[in-house]
Amino acid sequence: MSVLLTATCAVPAAGAVLTAALPAGSSESRRRTTKAVALGVSAVTLVLAAVVATRYDPHGARFQLNESYSWIRSFGITFSLGVDGIGAVLALLTAVLVPLVILASWHDADPEPTGPDGASGPGTSDPATFERRRRTQGFFALILAVEAMVVVSFYATDVFVFYVFFEAMLIPMYFLIGGFGDRAGGPESARQRSYAAVKFLLYNLLGGLVMLAAVVGLYVTAQDQGFGTFDLPTLTSAIADGRIQLTGATEKALFLGFFFAFAVKAPLWPLHTWLPNAMGESTAGTAVLITAVVDKVGTFAMLRFCLGLFPNASKTFAPAILVLALIGIVYGALLAVGQKDIKRLVAYASISHFGFIIMGVFALTSQGQSGATLYMVNHGLSTAAWMLVAGFLISRRGSRLIADYGGVQKVAPVLAGTFLIGSLATLSLPGLAPFVSEFLVLVGTFTRYPAIGVVATFGIVLAALYALLLYQRTMTGPVKDGVRSMPDLKARELAVVGPLVALTILLGVYPKPLTDLVDPAVNATLSQVHQTDPAPAHPVAATSGGERK
Repeated sequence: MSVLLTATCAVPAAGAVLTAALPAGSSESRRRTTKAVALGVSAVTLVLAAVVATRYDPHGARFQLNESYSWIRSFGITFSLGVDGIGAVLALLTAVLVPLVILASWHDADPEPTGPDGASGPGTSDPATFERRRRTQGFFALILAVEAMVVVSFYATDVFVFYVFFEAMLIPMYFLIGGFGDRAGGPESARQRSYAAVKFLLYNLLGGLVMLAAVVGLYVTAQDQGFGTFDLPTLTSAIADGRIQLTGATEKALFLGFFFAFAVKAPLWPLHTWLPNAMGESTAGTAVLITAVVDKVGTFAMLRFCLGLFPNASKTFAPAILVLALIGIVYGALLAVGQKDIKRLVAYASISHFGFIIMGVFALTSQGQSGATLYMVNHGLSTAAWMLVAGFLISRRGSRLIADYGGVQKVAPVLAGTFLIGSLATLSLPGLAPFVSEFLVLVGTFTRYPAIGVVATFGIVLAALYALLLYQRTMTGPVKDGVRSMPDLKARELAVVGPLVALTILLGVYPKPLTDLVDPAVNATLSQVHQTDPAPAHPVAATSGGERK
């Protein structure tokens, strides 16, 4: 039995413990050691995740590299890991982003003077107090802990194991938002960070509690029919061939319990309101972890668990979910247009993009689901680039307000150029990665639900509006006073943005490596819900004699 998946999950977990245990101190050398260890651990995780993706055979079994370790035998719980194409791709995305987040956040946990009331800024002079509150070791250990839990979630093939790590990742994220938030928020930032962190935790805990009830209900229902297990392949197979019978009401209730938790995490309108607060009050790196890594677990789980375990309920609720997704697309884009805060604009744009992803999942077509999976990856790359460059911009000016910027391209052309690429990727410009996935989602939706597909295209128009307006207001025009001395991107920052830009362009012109990995898993998912792609309509029919009318 291979231990590759366990190693991929264990390395960041062990790295988190090691990083947290490093000697504390105010010296630059100790902080540099902490950062180097965290970066090295994330690099090793990236190598392992890449090996997993390359060893996965798209023409082989659905789940490969399987591992299983007994955990709680009396309830049939095993620590089971296995990877399909979708999980392999999303785990690789996580492993790519975390080293870049660590590099981008290199100075986000450095101490700065603070006063007795916790406010930072000029005139305060207690670095030791701030060191305790903003400990470098803790910050990077929390990032690695999030990575470990997310990777386990993508590889888990035991429903209970998935649930445990689905919920456990909330703890490090809570501390990253509340304890290591944005420094550009002014005197009220500490209270705003606390509010955002608590709101994030409460929303997601509520979703998790509902899911826990559904997990228990699924286990009891399966046990009554001779399947006392949480093993996902066993359950999906038994449900598909009728060995486990779920009545209509039971299946719908269990589906809603799972879906509610995933819709909060994703997030789907109207359960989205925690995201603008969380992203707005986080550091840029933490905001990327939220929207490009953690939130992807929600949309991934809709594919793997909702459709696999509850196929009939998925088809029943698909039209209603598509309507909610459509509202999220338009609503998120409209609010993004009117934002005055850069980070909140990116947050509302992400809500709109998650609407496209969920729409692709529940269109129940191969194009839609392939597009949704690619969208998860491409949104992760493009939004990471956009948000991290925005973070570099904010760190230079000390403000998140769009009105405080202008003329940046004249003093920092490289920063402005990379920000433009992120903006163009966000609006799905052809030739960049998000275009491919958004096109597939719209085509897949239109073939089954043409009205929803047509209305969803307005989200593209609005995306062009908010992305280009943001660039125009911040990067063009007269140079504002606070921008005149702004430095351009440095070598470390270029090392962060460069790979994201390169991948966004590469996957925009050649997405085949990803589609080859995810298509077999998508086809397996569609077969579980007994769906096939709609037959194309032929406007001209042949007569019985073979002549056209």
